[in-house]
Amino acid sequence: MPETSREDGEPQENAAVAQLYGEPFDSGLALAEQHQLAADLTAACAVYEQLLTLAESIEDSPDVQFLRAHLLANIASVRLTATDLLAAEDAVERSRALLDGIASAPMGPRGRQLWLEMVLRTLLARADLLCRTGRLDEALACLDEAALRLPEFDDPEGLRTSELGLNRVHLLIERSEWGAAEEQASALLSTTPATAVETIPRLLIALGLICASTGRFDPAEDYFARAEDVLRATGDTGELQSLLAHRAYTAMRRGDFDLAEQLFAEASAFFERQRWYGDLAVCEQARAFLAGRRGDSTGADDLMAASLSRFEQLGASIAAADTMLLGAQHAYDRGDITEMKRLAQEARDVYQGREVHERCAQVDLMLARTLEDNLNRTDHGHHERTSFDNALSLALPAALALEAARYGFATAHARSQWLELADDAMRLVFRLAVRRQDQGLLFELVEHRCAGASLALDRTPSTPPASAAGDAGDAGDAKASGETGESVSVFPSAAMKVYGHVDGPTTLGGVAADAAASAGLRVAPPPKVRMSQESGRVALQEYIAAAQFRYHRRIVDEEEVPFSNTDDLTSRPVVQVRLADAGDLFMTWTWAGGARGFGTGHGPADEVDRAVRALAAALPGPGAAAEGMRQAFASGAMTDPHNEHALARELAEAVWPEGLTAQIRQVSARAGRPLVRIQPSPRVAQVPWELLAVDAESDVRLIDLADVVTTAPTSLRRPDPGPCPSPARDAGVHRDSAASPDTDTDSDTVVLVLDPRIPGFRADSPLGSVLGPPGSDPELLAFVQSRLDAGAVVPSVATPAEAFRRTDLDRDWLSGALRKGARRLMYVGHVSGAPVEGGQSEDGTLHLCCGPGTTGLAETVRTHRPLSAKDLLLGTLPLRADGEPGARIWPAPPRVALIGCESGGDLRFAESFGLASAMLHNGAELVTATRWVLPTSFAFHRLAGLPESVRPLSAAVVAVDTAHEDQDPVARLGRWQREQLDHWRSDGRIEHSPLLWAAMTCIVV
Repeated sequence: MPETSREDGEPQENAAVAQLYGEPFDSGLALAEQHQLAADLTAACAVYEQLLTLAESIEDSPDVQFLRAHLLANIASVRLTATDLLAAEDAVERSRALLDGIASAPMGPRGRQLWLEMVLRTLLARADLLCRTGRLDEALACLDEAALRLPEFDDPEGLRTSELGLNRVHLLIERSEWGAAEEQASALLSTTPATAVETIPRLLIALGLICASTGRFDPAEDYFARAEDVLRATGDTGELQSLLAHRAYTAMRRGDFDLAEQLFAEASAFFERQRWYGDLAVCEQARAFLAGRRGDSTGADDLMAASLSRFEQLGASIAAADTMLLGAQHAYDRGDITEMKRLAQEARDVYQGREVHERCAQVDLMLARTLEDNLNRTDHGHHERTSFDNALSLALPAALALEAARYGFATAHARSQWLELADDAMRLVFRLAVRRQDQGLLFELVEHRCAGASLALDRTPSTPPASAAGDAGDAGDAKASGETGESVSVFPSAAMKVYGHVDGPTTLGGVAADAAASAGLRVAPPPKVRMSQESGRVALQEYIAAAQFRYHRRIVDEEEVPFSNTDDLTSRPVVQVRLADAGDLFMTWTWAGGARGFGTGHGPADEVDRAVRALAAALPGPGAAAEGMRQAFASGAMTDPHNEHALARELAEAVWPEGLTAQIRQVSARAGRPLVRIQPSPRVAQVPWELLAVDAESDVRLIDLADVVTTAPTSLRRPDPGPCPSPARDAGVHRDSAASPDTDTDSDTVVLVLDPRIPGFRADSPLGSVLGPPGSDPELLAFVQSRLDAGAVVPSVATPAEAFRRTDLDRDWLSGALRKGARRLMYVGHVSGAPVEGGQSEDGTLHLCCGPGTTGLAETVRTHRPLSAKDLLLGTLPLRADGEPGARIWPAPPRVALIGCESGGDLRFAESFGLASAMLHNGAELVTATRWVLPTSFAFHRLAGLPESVRPLSAAVVAVDTAHEDQDPVARLGRWQREQLDHWRSDGRIEHSPLLWAAMTCIVV
């Protein structure tokens, strides 16, 4: 056997021909590689075939057989690139047979390594081939065999290891396991050596395709640009042309159809010249979609026929079925229902046979949409109910599976982008339920959507095993489409083909596994929502069962939570209100605590969006804080009584049903002031519900009729560990205990964090003082003195002024104070909210006295590291093997106040894991937080001309403190807010503006 080797297909750093087998083989191999880099695969294959003919004329020996195996492996690689799959399979099989034939031949250590390397190459090539033809179980077996052989191979730079990892990433992509694929590709990219010049650009391209397929187009372009730099440096012309097709796919998904058409046409011309018919068929499939979209039915049909023919010739049955699915949509568009049904059924039969569950869901969604469209066009008479039932039986399980696919992603940003794609299917379901006038189904839909994702705090791979049929833990996704236009929901993403389910988690080891484990905040499916204690019914149970059986996707967790948490609250009437976004805004409500009844309602999307925009215009913007606050005071509706009332009325008309107001009046007259528990949807999370002007004839607000408390998703609710006195029970607070064992929950201590001094920021800087110089505010001094007189206060101070602007209140101090036990925590200071468009509520931070050397998960700001919600939730789990969860490091006391800018803003996210939710998760029963950016007293003085002796923020701090000392904090805070509202209505003075006090809300689970 030859005594030197290198990774075939990689460019040489110099022009010297490697000495492998002697002439003419060495120079021939070098020439063929030059042809490959130039994308002249025909010439490259001709050279390899000539060399193989020559090798076959040489007398047999183990060395000659190895040479033939090497040449056949190279031929297989070229044929794979050219998508000549039948010839590639023949070459791979022949190469592997030759290698198996010399496995027992005598060979030295170096010869053994060369043999192992060639075996690994053939296994990886065969896995690639099997993926392309949809035989994913066989492909996985090849990769597993390669993984078993890899430890024998001397791979000091990790080249073959990274190549194997890349193949696993491709397999996950083929299965539409986007989250796991992204996680592993990112981990591989961080550990792959720079010498792996073939693997790195392909990893970057894979990450780009993952992002493009899940709606993250800017990151996709960034990955493609990085890949292009590497490919140009290595002169890989063929991969550059393939990259062009990937960019065309991204443009199409983004909605830039003109650019997509241009790029696909350019790529098609190249692929046709080079006879890369598989890639050409993919381009033709995409171009057929684009042609159909612009109304060129003839062109679309011709391109689809060409694409289908090529896929069938190549043996790519799944890709051919994708083209059939697109053809089915075109057939429906031209009114050929019979042809649509035939093509859709043929495609589904292929998907079902290959266990491509997400594509089955795609077909079902398409059929449900065509049924809805047909119902809109024609009168079904007495069959209409049956037609709606059929549409829902198709759409709802598929939509549930599509929505649940997000749990495979490691970051909230990726999950939020996926939900934007998946929401189209759920909007279809809500439309069908409304058309069917099925109040019970609408109720269960809202309850399921409001349950919320569950936090996952382990390092277990996110892909669950697929066990028995119908098990919810299968790995098959239902993939969303992100294009716009009528046919968007059925187009099967031409650049990425998806296949069957995973039989078990694909894992990484060592550094890569650690990198993957710390990639982001993991979540699990929501809990089951138990609708009835007596019957045991779970919300959407028959549809969930159908989704899990059909698509092998876990929809809900095994944990169950009651849909209403007010059954034991008999001291006062309570109504639980939940809202869900699905195009329109949908609402459910349920009475308890001595009152009975329930209801549903919904607000049209345009009315809700208009009202929400009006509210946003009245609030300080999250961007340039100073300018946003200036505009809020100068022209915002919240600072003018007339405009504020008009806004409150517009909001009420858009989001609050009159029927519920009437019920509240009736209950109030009969049983006293009720408690309204509201779980808002992300779209309306900033609505100040207390302010809603619920009467068209008078200025009656919701807070005039009831006490109002905000509720978090039920997924944050933990099982009650047992009977425990709860001072907040009358407020509708669920008793929860996340305290660590060393926490004394009976402690009378109040922890005060009042305007801590942030390292690197002066008092007049953006992260400077919020309460002014220590000792300058008599009201705040009196408040601290009252706490000192009432009991233990941490930090220990001799005078009230010492509690303000301290420099020793960092996260370690806070951990120690909370671990010793406390009944309350009050934080007044800076909070930095996470951008809603980023989707990651856990990036919200509060600012303590932590320096840059502090260990944590948030990025430093100058010489300061903030404490993030992610820290509070994950603790040190992502940072070290023996890490602790945040609930043990910072166990929250029963009552927590977070008085800072938008400290309760996590409810604006699809996944509520911000600061307020983190405190609830860590054991708090009630958290008082804010809905938007707060004006300081200094802002009132400077922007509204208020005398310095009047300090509205100080009054709010005292009001929250007083409420948290009360048996019923929600009622007490509501009383103060009603007092402020009365002043506002009577005199309109700026210090009573709801811009400050209406931002406050109590949040419970």
